[in-house]
Amino acid sequence: MYQEYQEEKKLFTEMMNIIAKLRGPEGCLWDRKQTLESLTTNILEEAKEISEAVKSQDIDNLREELGDLLMVIFMEIETAREKGLFSYSEVLAGAIDKFVRRHPHVFGDLKVNTPEEALAVWEKMKTKEKEINN
Repeated sequence: MYQEYQEEKKLFTEMMNIIAKLRGPEGCLWDRKQTLESLTTNILEEAKEISEAVKSQDIDNLREELGDLLMVIFMEIETAREKGLFSYSEVLAGAIDKFVRRHPHVFGDLKVNTPEEALAVWEKMKTKEKEINN
């Protein structure tokens, strides 16, 4: 169904390998020094730059800044993986589970008629999850 994603799968694997190499013993001294805490500054900075690119409608800059944010996210996951906290698979599986669970109007039988109803379903599911987890 989604054949166009074949190239993206290869590129995601390549990005994971690049990040692992940068953080590895023969990698970049700066990248190896980064921690979960130090990378949060980069995440916030890149998110701000994405927002600015959207506001200015600078598509080339938006594409670049999205790539920068993605790279920092991969660095964060790789750092956590190295510490044995969680894996790429666990992050992806958790995100997939959450998005499917919070979209019963797409992946289930619930019907909505407006974007506002869809948002209300999302918020209801989110609230229900928090009540269960507390």
